[in-house]
Amino acid sequence: MKKDDMPKRDTAQRRHAMLAYVNEQGETSVDTLARHFTTSEVTVRKDLATLEKSGLLLRRFGGAVPLPSEILAEANAPLSPRKQAIAQAASGRIRAHNRIIIDSGTTTSAMIPELGGREGLVVMTNALSVANALREVEPEPAILMTGGTWDPHSESFQGQVAEQVLRFYDFDQLFIGADGIDLERGTTTYNELLGLSRVMAEVAREVVVLAESDKIGRRIPNLELPWERIHTLITDEGLDADACRRIEAQGIAVIRAAVNE
Repeated sequence: MKKDDMPKRDTAQRRHAMLAYVNEQGETSVDTLARHFTTSEVTVRKDLATLEKSGLLLRRFGGAVPLPSEILAEANAPLSPRKQAIAQAASGRIRAHNRIIIDSGTTTSAMIPELGGREGLVVMTNALSVANALREVEPEPAILMTGGTWDPHSESFQGQVAEQVLRFYDFDQLFIGADGIDLERGTTTYNELLGLSRVMAEVAREVVVLAESDKIGRRIPNLELPWERIHTLITDEGLDADACRRIEAQGIAVIRAAVNE
């Protein structure tokens, strides 16, 4: 083995061990990690930054936390009947020649097979997976990409470049998901990169949120879109009547899609 390879191997081993430690211990400070791995805080911060870019953990002020179980479960779960029903209800709102934005996410991606038969669609997205799937739609829509900085957590482009690109256009509809919905505040997310979602809402005449009913009432710290920026919520029949009334009181049109189990 070359001498130059040894530091790389040691670094990879330390980062692997650091990830395992954070996953086992939960939220862990930089100071604790530096002491545990007998290294500097500067090195720990670099390691955490690399692990976060790889989508393996989340950094927090002064330390790191494991990926939330909700993210891991949703990433590995097959498309549920509820997601399919929501996606079908959402696609039914799209007309030929509409100019739409489809944000990254499993529920929004489920809309794509439902888009066939509409002439002249223009679709902007920040997700490579969405763009690739759109190529299978007949007739194929005009596809626009935001570009920007790749975010491994959302598997999408984010950042100022993406925001600037969006501001050159205007759209009929934005279709966007949510990690959670706060009945008082609006949509919430684990991702701390919120700027692009808000710009998407600014440039669309109708903002349509797609979320399964079990996400409604889920308390997550980061507010993504306040209710005043949202027009329509499409969810499933699991949404209870009281929650529905509270959301409609915010001026939101609520659609509860019928689920075929």
